[in-house]
Amino acid sequence: MCGIAGVVSLNGAREVPLHLLRQMAGALRHRGPDEAGIYVDDAAGLAHVRLSIIDLASGTQPIHNEDETLWIVYNGEVFNHLELRRDLQAKGHRFYTAADTEVILHLYEEKGPGCVEDLNGQFAFALWDTKEQTLFA
Repeated sequence: MCGIAGVVSLNGAREVPLHLLRQMAGALRHRGPDEAGIYVDDAAGLAHVRLSIIDLASGTQPIHNEDETLWIVYNGEVFNHLELRRDLQAKGHRFYTAADTEVILHLYEEKGPGCVEDLNGQFAFALWDTKEQTLFA
C-alpha cells in the first residue's frame, strides 16, 4: 500500500517548503518502503511513498504528462487500466510507464474531473494542474 500527501499554497506566498514534503513522506514511509518521490513548484507539492506492485521499473511517482503540466500521486488499483490505456493510445496519448497511475493522468487530460466515471477500481489520488493552478483529489 502506498502513501500520498501534498500541500497547496493558498495564501499567495507562492512558496511550498520542500522540507515539509519530506517530513510528510517520512511519516508515511511505513506505507511504502520501496521508494519515495516528491514534486514541488511555487504553488504546490506532492509526495509519494511506494510499495511496488505494478510497473516495478518505471512506476516511480509523482508521474507527469508529456509536457509536465499535470502531476499525480496515487494509491490503489484501476482494474480496467489496460482497456483505458488502449483507448487513450488510439487517441494519440503517449505513455512512458506501464503503471495504471499514468492512465488516470491521460484520462484526466481527456475528461477532466469526469475521468473518475470511467475508472473501475479502488484508489485515491491527487492531481496538480500547473496551468490552471488547481488540485483535483
